[in-house]
Amino acid sequence: MAVEGQVIPLRDAEEFDAIIDKEKESGRLIVIDFTASWCPPCRFIAPVFAELAKAHVHVTFLKVDVDNVKEIAKRFEVTAMPTFVFLKGGNEVHRIVGADKVELGVKVLELSAAPATCAS
Repeated sequence: MAVEGQVIPLRDAEEFDAIIDKEKESGRLIVIDFTASWCPPCRFIAPVFAELAKAHVHVTFLKVDVDNVKEIAKRFEVTAMPTFVFLKGGNEVHRIVGADKVELGVKVLELSAAPATCAS
């Protein structure tokens, strides 16, 4: 497991599932960056994502290379890169498609501050 404040690159589905299971109970926000090495917008947004991880140590930041961990990309129906999926309690609460650094920063701030609630 990586140190807080770092982006955790995932190598396989088992590692992904272990992190999600661990964080599910905490209600902690998880942000997944679905990326590809050949994708110019992905390379543009990568340093922004890393800075967000440093600034928001109470949020778990994961990176999934869609070519290396196809099972997770398929599970989340990712069809464009970069795609950012926000999870709370193991459930998707928001998604951003594209390298929009302003929206990414705003959503991390907004969703990490909001308490986890369940609909009645």
